[in-house]
Amino acid sequence: MAAIHYTERGNGFPVVLIHGFCENHLIWEQVIPNLSTEFRIITIDLPGFGESDPISSPHTIDDVAEIILGFISNDLKLDSCIALGHSLGGYVVLAMADKQEALFAGIGLIHSTANADLPERKAARNKVIEFVTAHGVEPFVQSFIPPLFFNQTGPAVVRTVDLAASTPRATLISYTEAMRDRPDRNYVLAGFTKPILFLAGKHDTIIPLEAVQTQSLQASHAQVIVLEKSAHMGMLEQIHETSEAILSFVRLSI
Repeated sequence: MAAIHYTERGNGFPVVLIHGFCENHLIWEQVIPNLSTEFRIITIDLPGFGESDPISSPHTIDDVAEIILGFISNDLKLDSCIALGHSLGGYVVLAMADKQEALFAGIGLIHSTANADLPERKAARNKVIEFVTAHGVEPFVQSFIPPLFFNQTGPAVVRTVDLAASTPRATLISYTEAMRDRPDRNYVLAGFTKPILFLAGKHDTIIPLEAVQTQSLQASHAQVIVLEKSAHMGMLEQIHETSEAILSFVRLSI
């Protein structure tokens, strides 16, 4: 099984933060100081990203979820935690909750969705694969990253482009395939009996606010937070508001 790189800060109830596509654990660096004053904050690199071992290709989101579940249970030896995932990380969180609901006191979708890709989105994923295969990672992330931000010219954009450019080509392609082929998991939202955080950016064009609000109606214990000056990257665009939303959610969930 792939070795998972992780960091820990703080004490208290464990909260696992899972990064998104073309990211790694460093994406959470600016919210951790606030969160770790009350809770044990664990950030991981998904298989193939950052310092974690690669995963064989092809693979599914469920394959990744199985690896992270094993890491949480066997390496961290946790029998209860809260897992929050950004974008791709949210897909992994939903798959984990689907497989092992009892492990989680709550889950969170940070700019993420339970919906499967529609045909046009699948076609866009295929174009990403073709482009990266032909031209490499760096030209792709230079065009992919800025539109994820409300302010596309800020210093956070440059830092995120640099972070994303370190993604191995094989990892980028294999996860694009896995996201394209992931199933609809709205049934997980409807069946999950504990709190679910939905953190959405008002200006997010990847995961539109209206879609998040509609999905949240299925959850029995939903907490919806809208970041008014964010697109898809709230942990970098509205650091304080994102931190406070997560703190409030964890306090209410444990």
